[in-house]
Amino acid sequence: MGSGETAPTMAKVHRALFERLGPAPVPAAILDTPYGFQENADELSARTVKFFAESVGREVGVASYRSGDVDAMTTATAVARIRAARYMMAGPGSPSYALRQWAGGPIPSALADMLRDGGILTMASAAALTLGAVTIPVYEIYKVGAEASWLEGLDLLGSATGLRAAVIPHYDNAEGGNHDTRFCYMGERRLRILEQQLPPGVFVLGVDSHTALVLDLDRGSASVSGLGGVTVRVDGRSVVFPSGSETTIESLAEAARGLAAGESPAVSGAVGDPAVASGSAVAPGTAARRAEPLRDESARLEGTFVAALAGGSGPAAVAALLDLDEVIEGRVRAGEDSPDLDNARSTFRSLIVRLGEAGAGGAAPRTVAAPFVEALLAVRARARETRDWATADLVRDRLTGAGIEVQDGPDGSTWSFARSG
Repeated sequence: MGSGETAPTMAKVHRALFERLGPAPVPAAILDTPYGFQENADELSARTVKFFAESVGREVGVASYRSGDVDAMTTATAVARIRAARYMMAGPGSPSYALRQWAGGPIPSALADMLRDGGILTMASAAALTLGAVTIPVYEIYKVGAEASWLEGLDLLGSATGLRAAVIPHYDNAEGGNHDTRFCYMGERRLRILEQQLPPGVFVLGVDSHTALVLDLDRGSASVSGLGGVTVRVDGRSVVFPSGSETTIESLAEAARGLAAGESPAVSGAVGDPAVASGSAVAPGTAARRAEPLRDESARLEGTFVAALAGGSGPAAVAALLDLDEVIEGRVRAGEDSPDLDNARSTFRSLIVRLGEAGAGGAAPRTVAAPFVEALLAVRARARETRDWATADLVRDRLTGAGIEVQDGPDGSTWSFARSG
């Protein structure tokens, strides 16, 4: 998964993968190493467990191995949980940190054994970077300014499928606004430098944000689902397999070999990306689809909200607001942090104000006010759950200003019109 492993866009993929393993209960776990250094590691694990329970309908445990320095009991427990699992997932954090903790330890072999024995391994975001022959140290390059270079990867992809690749999630990232953050924040300039350093026979395998590449080892098949596509790239030339593609693992290897040989792959159309003009093609028989940048998605939903409110359609305005809330929450869960995310939050809160003003005062019939008020209470409940007290307080203040009293209780919040006088 390129990103969004705990966002609504990928919940359907998780459900479909679990269904391959049969009815519940299916032994499943998440591996916390990539974010093990973060102060909120417990919270991230809890959110992920909750996501699987509520959005996927499956129970997962935590195979906790936050550091290579953990004691023998913690190590043995983590390995036992991995080997017992039929479904394993690792996600956001730092790929270089994860690789350092796993180096010389039992975790990589436990993952390989689980996969070999017919389990499903889902690696997303930072964890996806570790799958290939080499790995980008993203934070060191993008945040600290280190020279563009590779780390040795786990090469689980190569041992399982024969694909010698450098996996790059967040491939279509557009969070930089006025600077190029595609290719997991590397941009075109740095990716070209990295390509020149690739070991012989290794190609770039890019997975767009909120997109999954599912490799079925038994069938030898490869399928793409989600909002974007999967890119095979060699020396600046690319072949794109858009969402909905059904192909084979071997076809990915063939695409890489063809690009390396300088061949022009058969295409059904060109991907409209001028930064890759030296050679970009769409895999035959498919149509390209790209993930919508956050700033565009936010603007679109704001427009939908404003038009609905102006047309007197309360339910449509509420739906747009909740859609924007879901988009923001999905990006946060995916570990994204950008000015566009801050702007989306600002837009979201400004729409709360407008909805509160439209939700009407004590003179409005309850049936008219109810859709607005109950939507705002749902937003407030989610904000309180995630400890976003600023948003929770804002919602309550806007309701109070509109003449709505909110009563919090053990079973949730209720509301009534404030008494006049």
